Amino acid sequence: MFATIFLPGLILLGIGLAMGLILGVADKFLQVEVDERMEKLIELLPGYNCGACGSPGCAGHAEAIFSYSSKIRQCRPMKDNQEAAIREYLKAAKGPDGSVLDLKKL
Repeated sequence: MFATIFLPGLILLGIGLAMGLILGVADKFLQVEVDERMEKLIELLPGYNCGACGSPGCAGHAEAIFSYSSKIRQCRPMKDNQEAAIREYLKAAKGPDGSVLDLKKL
């Protein structure tokens, strides 16, 4: 009776514990650091995800801004006050390494 009922349950419990441990360790070593400025920039963009800037949505445009491959003003639905707010934010916001974006390139 033990071998037919409890042994499979103990095996599954052991597998579950091992997988949980592996996933916990992998989470620590494989974490991707996210630049908090990117999230804030996405919030400051209009949020239409229209692709009019040539990027696949606002998140893609924010990534292009950070890599200097796109200008802030390429976002066509953006209003002037939004662009000013983005420039003010990017002028003051420091990245994880303490650097700021060169606004002359944007």
